[in-house]
Amino acid sequence: MAKISEIMSKGKTLSFEFFPPKTPEAMTGFNSAVDALAALDPDFVSITYGAGGSARDTTYDLVLQVDSRQKFPAMPHLTCVGHTRAELVDLLASYRANGIDNVLALAGDPPSDGSDSGGDFVYATELVELVREVGDFSIGVAAFPEVHPRSTDRSSDRKHLAAKLALADFGMTQFFFDVSHYKRLVEELSDLGCSVPLLPGVMPFVSVAGTRRMAKMNNTEIPAALQHQLDLVDGDGVATRELGVQVATELVGELLEFGVPGVHLYAMNRAESIQAIYKNLGLGTN
Repeated sequence: MAKISEIMSKGKTLSFEFFPPKTPEAMTGFNSAVDALAALDPDFVSITYGAGGSARDTTYDLVLQVDSRQKFPAMPHLTCVGHTRAELVDLLASYRANGIDNVLALAGDPPSDGSDSGGDFVYATELVELVREVGDFSIGVAAFPEVHPRSTDRSSDRKHLAAKLALADFGMTQFFFDVSHYKRLVEELSDLGCSVPLLPGVMPFVSVAGTRRMAKMNNTEIPAALQHQLDLVDGDGVATRELGVQVATELVGELLEFGVPGVHLYAMNRAESIQAIYKNLGLGTN
């Protein structure tokens, strides 16, 4: 349909992330959210993959479904840990045959018990190189503003990230709650000679427990003031969603003022929070 790198070259982008539903009811919610958010005219959307590729087939089906029905491209997340080269080649070739132009290339998490994943790959850079071999894709890679959870030190983390970005067309960050983390990341990469555009990821959270769990898993700092606010709304779903919208609105506003190449919003398979953020900031209006 369209390469994200080409879309980004024309100006600031606004995009959304979805995840594969696990139940028929959740699938209905996913479809409703995509249709509702299509009205906001996003530049593209992405669909996550699931730990160890557990949602591979669902991701594949949804990417093709959204890409064929909407006027914006859908980009699959793709991990390589635990997969063989042949499996990934087949999947990538099928994506190309069906007109998919974009891939977010990720390493993925190794088995939590420390056992061998059984796959042919370890690093995201290996997957990027494979994607380049298989087809003419626009390739994105992930970045952790507050350092990858498995990194041993900040300096080597940034050097590895700069090398990975040099192989890709763009980067997308994990979520964060303090814009200074993103700004510092951009400065550190610039000092290493890396100027590949880096889209910040923003999560308008809807669950206190889920936010804290994901933050711990991704090495994301929750500032003390936000921790206190989360305590106050814990157990109240409506108040939690409203706080998530408030925090995300402030983050997106700061990022746009900073001059980011775009913003990637986690839709959480719901439309309401994204719609509220757009309204708060006057996005998508002439």
